[in-house]
Amino acid sequence: MAIFAAAWAALSVSLWISVALSLANAAFVVRLFMVQHDCGHGAFFGSRRWNDWVGRTIGVLTLTPYGVWRRNHAIHHATTGNLDRRGVGDIPTLTVSEYRAKPLVGRCLYRLMRHPAILFGVIPFYTFFLQNRIPMGLMRSGWRYWASALGTNAVVLFMLGGLYLLGGLQVLLCVYLPMMMLAASAGMWLFYVQHQFEETSWADEDDWSVQDAALHGSSHYVLPTVLNWITANIGVHHVHHLASRIPFYRLPEVLRDHDALADTGRLTLRESLHCASLSLWDEESRRLVSFAEARRLPA
Repeated sequence: MAIFAAAWAALSVSLWISVALSLANAAFVVRLFMVQHDCGHGAFFGSRRWNDWVGRTIGVLTLTPYGVWRRNHAIHHATTGNLDRRGVGDIPTLTVSEYRAKPLVGRCLYRLMRHPAILFGVIPFYTFFLQNRIPMGLMRSGWRYWASALGTNAVVLFMLGGLYLLGGLQVLLCVYLPMMMLAASAGMWLFYVQHQFEETSWADEDDWSVQDAALHGSSHYVLPTVLNWITANIGVHHVHHLASRIPFYRLPEVLRDHDALADTGRLTLRESLHCASLSLWDEESRRLVSFAEARRLPA
């Protein structure tokens, strides 16, 4: 809130200072989302009521209806790495054979969707600003999810309307929007590298288990200390999927006390940059490959 106020005040001095402060504030939006994430797992507080109400409140600030997100995220935890249950709460991923079987238009659309500029630019905007306005995936699952989405929308509109009345369009475009867009893109990147890395694990229903998917289908993203704080240790994702009720502030203890987990699925910041080119699951070599690598694979 202090940085937001400073960015607002800086509009009278320099537009560039205001935007720079707004972009810096994206770090705190990311951290807020991680607190909301733990609330959704019932992990941040001991009380379910506290988890839910803090989660709902933060959902307004992160443009994420808490009830809808919590349900879809639970499905993600129950199906991640399962080739027969793709489609909810994950990055759309085709196998090499599925990609080859698609017509030309389908292959072009998939390549476009997997392009980094689309994945980390267009899709975050679509997800947080548009898709989250309705209970996507749960539209026929009862009134509670509609109440979650529409209730969040109402408070968001009230908040943005207040910012507009008090500061005008410039506050929305130069203070609010850059902060939210960078936070959304950073969140999408984090979610991507947590499951989309070369040695990840995907399996058919008969061979799939939640434990294997957690330990081998989720990365241990090793980040510098400052980034660990901003992202609330979400890089310890394999442990989180293995035991989602462990709050983020205790995940470092798990790594400290269990060397095997500390050494599992390690992915450094430099190594993670390679992940952006991975797009297809090769069922033969059991790894994610790029489009260029897929072309060299035997038909």
